[in-house]
Order: sequence, then C-alpha cells, then structure tokens
Amino acid sequence: MPVMQIYLIEGRSPAQKEAFITEVTDAAVNTLGVDRSSVRVMFLDVPKTDYAIGGQTAKALGR
Repeated sequence: MPVMQIYLIEGRSPAQKEAFITEVTDAAVNTLGVDRSSVRVMFLDVPKTDYAIGGQTAKALGR
C-alpha cells in the first residue's frame, strides 16, 4: 500500500488538490503496478510563515 505525504505551502484550492491526487494515484498505479484502491495520499499544508527558502519565509518572498 503506497502512502504519499505531499508537503505544500498553504493556499492550494481543493480543485488543485483533487487534480494532484488523481495524477499521483495514476503514477503509482502505472509505475508500481498497485491497485488504485490501495493508494493513499496525504497533504500537509505548511503555513507560509513556517516555510523558508534561502533564509526568508515564503510569506516574505510573496509566495
């Protein structure tokens, strides 16, 4: 049973996440040969103030 944890900076829409779930699930099914019903996808939304790039928060960088 593949379990994927996806870390994202907060702010993605439910529609974007649903599309991503479909694509990641398809990739697991096609490359690992697993049954679609065994695939698990978890999103971990990280606040912009808790994610840093090059020493600055994502919020400070306008992301």
